[in-house]
Amino acid sequence: MKVEVRISGLGGQGVILAGQILGRAAVHDGKNAVQTQSYGAEARGSAAKSEVIISDDKIGFPVVRKCDILVAMSQEAVEKNVKDLKEDGILVVDSLMVKNVPKVKARVFKVPATEVAEKSFQAKIYANMIMLGTLTKISNIVSKSSVERAIKETVPKKTIITNIQALKKGAELSI
Repeated sequence: MKVEVRISGLGGQGVILAGQILGRAAVHDGKNAVQTQSYGAEARGSAAKSEVIISDDKIGFPVVRKCDILVAMSQEAVEKNVKDLKEDGILVVDSLMVKNVPKVKARVFKVPATEVAEKSFQAKIYANMIMLGTLTKISNIVSKSSVERAIKETVPKKTIITNIQALKKGAELSI
């Protein structure tokens, strides 16, 4: 089994952090994982993406060419990256930030991540964990316990509880 994931959005939305946590969770599950990232020079507000390849076998090429799963947290991100989504793949979009979802031959999930983050945690920055929670639930590429463990090892101590609550909120959403 090999799954190629691209998490894309704008700098400041936490797409890099989400990718790092996803990759670390895969390792905790005993899988091989490679995580790469790129973002615009100005970082905040410009295009950002994090790619994670998860495999039971060795990973020969560390770059996602065609993704099985595309997470898009902005309109620009979906428009820029949808061409790289495999047919019959999974497209997960933030329904507040992505108004025009392109027609694709893929399973599409519209997640109100930013909206839920603002209502539940009074901060948009938890939208990435909500997306990760939904992604974990719909794809089963990593276990929930491994994602929680990766969060504990990655985020600042004072935000661990809120990040895990956001992850759980994302997994509970009925989409």
